[in-house]
Amino acid sequence: MPKKTENILQDNILEYYRENESVLNSGLLDSAKNIKEEAFSFLTNNKLPDNKDEKWRNTDLSSIYSQKLTLDCQAEKYDKSIDEIFVCEVHGFESLKFSMLNGWFYSPDNEKIKVFENGLVVGSMIEAQKQFPEIFEKYFNSVIEENRHGLIAANSLLANDGLFVYVPDNLVVDDSVQLIKMLNREENLFVNSRNLIILGKNSKLSFLHCDDSINHSPGFLNTVTEIVVCENAHLHLNKLQNLNDSTSMVNSTFINQYENSNITVNVITYNGGLIRNELKVNMLGQGSHADLNGIYLMDKSQHIDNQVFVNHAVPNCSSSELFKGVLDNRSSGVFNGYIFVGRNAQNTSAFQQNNNILMSSDAKIDTQPFLEIYADDVKCSHGATVGQLDTEALFYMKQRGIGDSDARLLLMFAFTAEVTSKINIEALRLSIEDMIKKRLRGELSICDKCVLHCSVPDMPPEFDIDLSKI
Repeated sequence: MPKKTENILQDNILEYYRENESVLNSGLLDSAKNIKEEAFSFLTNNKLPDNKDEKWRNTDLSSIYSQKLTLDCQAEKYDKSIDEIFVCEVHGFESLKFSMLNGWFYSPDNEKIKVFENGLVVGSMIEAQKQFPEIFEKYFNSVIEENRHGLIAANSLLANDGLFVYVPDNLVVDDSVQLIKMLNREENLFVNSRNLIILGKNSKLSFLHCDDSINHSPGFLNTVTEIVVCENAHLHLNKLQNLNDSTSMVNSTFINQYENSNITVNVITYNGGLIRNELKVNMLGQGSHADLNGIYLMDKSQHIDNQVFVNHAVPNCSSSELFKGVLDNRSSGVFNGYIFVGRNAQNTSAFQQNNNILMSSDAKIDTQPFLEIYADDVKCSHGATVGQLDTEALFYMKQRGIGDSDARLLLMFAFTAEVTSKINIEALRLSIEDMIKKRLRGELSICDKCVLHCSVPDMPPEFDIDLSKI
């Protein structure tokens, strides 16, 4: 007998799928339809994750589940360009811009997929099934763990669209590919999107993923991204998250790495009501390396939950994790870092560190770095710190004429610099650092324009002291 659900959202998802199955499956390949059927069966017999589950015990979604969210989200029919809706520009940073609006690939000229002269393919997941069925069927759902939890099943069931990126073998993409994901509806939307990124052998890609709110209306974003990094390929993935205080997001990213591949992931969380980032990396080829980093800046009653899992399945691989957080007011955070070293994964090198600064007595962080090791020839370490600003350092700076607020700002910015230094594109790094400075001063909420707009030369941010000289 199917289990009785305990929340409004799950009942609405199942009912909505039953009533709209033919529409949701329209134009899909048979393999994609089968995935939806499996997801429906899983969600019928399993609940959505809640704080009774061990990995969710510090992140309470009950208030979201009790709401009646809008599931019937239609593709927007605007004839405006993306820059007319949402300006996103970083001075000196060149990128190939693509956008999604309320869960749909957005292109006012109706160009759903773009094939570049060098063979790069970027566009809508729906269109990718039609034009590149062999590639789609080979890789879609090959990385994800379908039964990991109910929200992933809900994504498989309801995801209307997403971004498809295919980098052929031996191609080095000079310009970054940028995805601007926007939420702009007055209704309380439940938006599901699914992304698939494939890097062929010996290829290289820099990918910038921006999650932004345009207005202050509430919403719930449920995003799943699958990434395949083939032999000798290199991926730089930067995620920027700047959502309004009424919006929640669960962002699940799954990455498979093969022989001698290299990835760098930087997750920068500026703002958001409730955000959970799940990042799982499977190291399946010898000589692969993963560098995983994050910054989270939370205040008010905001909540951030970072779940990082690295699976060392083969020998001679290395990984590094560094996540840093600054929490103020009544905000809360979770960091759960898990490194698994399999029995055959000899000569593994794995490092993991989580550092946090609590700016008030009401802020809190639950941190749990964790190692599970079955091989004997390894170098693994982990650590976590939770503290406040160094009073001696503050005293030292104030004795030299720096005001209390600026001294605190300097120390917090210096605290985050170890992570931002890993961003490989200088223009992007400087722009992100500008935004971190603004956020630490309490000046950053969601903006009417892109969170990166502050780096445009004629709109420079002003600071009492030059923090870039630290």
